[in-house]
Amino acid sequence: MPQRFYVLLAGFFSQLLCLGVARFAYTPLLPLMQQQNVLDDASGGYLAAVNYLGYMAGALLAASLSNLKLKDTLYRLGLILAVLSTLGMALTDNVWLWSFWRFVAGLSSACSMLIASGLIMHWLLSHKQRAELGIHFAGLGFGIALAAVLVELMLSLQLDWRAQWQYLALFGVVLAIPAWLWLPKPLQTTLTRQTGVADTPPAKRFIRLMLASYFCAGYGYVISATFIVTIVERMPGLTGSGNLSFIILGLAAAPAVLLWDLIARKTGYLKAIMLALLAQSAAILLPLWFSSLTAVLLSAALFGATFVGVVSLVLTMAGRLYPSKPAKLMGKMTLAYGSAQVIAPALTGYLAEATSQYDIGLYLAAGFVALGALLIAVLITTDNTAQQLDAAKT
Repeated sequence: MPQRFYVLLAGFFSQLLCLGVARFAYTPLLPLMQQQNVLDDASGGYLAAVNYLGYMAGALLAASLSNLKLKDTLYRLGLILAVLSTLGMALTDNVWLWSFWRFVAGLSSACSMLIASGLIMHWLLSHKQRAELGIHFAGLGFGIALAAVLVELMLSLQLDWRAQWQYLALFGVVLAIPAWLWLPKPLQTTLTRQTGVADTPPAKRFIRLMLASYFCAGYGYVISATFIVTIVERMPGLTGSGNLSFIILGLAAAPAVLLWDLIARKTGYLKAIMLALLAQSAAILLPLWFSSLTAVLLSAALFGATFVGVVSLVLTMAGRLYPSKPAKLMGKMTLAYGSAQVIAPALTGYLAEATSQYDIGLYLAAGFVALGALLIAVLITTDNTAQQLDAAKT
């Protein structure tokens, strides 16, 4: 198998571990932890917010680094932290200690999403390979599905929340091995223009509007990603279907990154991002308007297929604009995305605790995503950089 695929698969397995296990196993485990009276709606939302705060801290770090060997070290540290933070959840029932471990899990997920993405993008460009991260980001979708399947399997074995976190940590060790071994250590010390592709910095207005749009996307994404299992479990007649919806979400996300790569080649990056945001807004609204299992699963599939497409397209676009230092703009974009993820779950958890339902939170999420699509539409019609990007049907 060509080395390109081993490099991309290293990123894939890092996503399975750092995103699927360390970060997103919390979503299918949240209802179980609530049923066993160790969390309520407010504390569940608080822990999710702390997790995204850790992700933001990791994004800040990624945006500030240019030393490739240091990035490689942090990537490998992130794999270790992903396993430790998962195990740590099983070793306490103190919400403040859980906060620490969720923060650490957020840090590890930034290592996979941003530092690994930058390292892989740099390797691809340096070796004259197509700069697409679809296989790498497919690990995010498969990781979500994997976490939900593992939790469902352990539920069938009647394991409690503590045992489930322990087994997830053990499985994480297995995932860390290919993630560690298959990503080559960088030969250079710092990022240079040896990729042979010059940076093409966009205007400040373009950056500001992209950051605002990505903030809106982050707000919409985190509500479903954090609370979908709990929301479905509380819908009339759908108790027991929460994990199924999360599995469908993840399975839809896995191939979607490759599909959005193809769409972006035909339409350009920004039009593809706008289409994905519009579809994502519709996906969030579906469970509010239709309470059948079919509608819920369709919503989960559409949401999974779109949110990961937005992330992959935005980060790949950042890498193309700054091939000599891809993580710099990736980090700024992720700060915008992540800041929404800190605000949204805490606010939604509070609203759910106060109203005993998630409807207000879902309407807010859908509105933010629609606003994000509108901002992209403004860029497409008014910005020269945007028009050049969309004209380059890569």
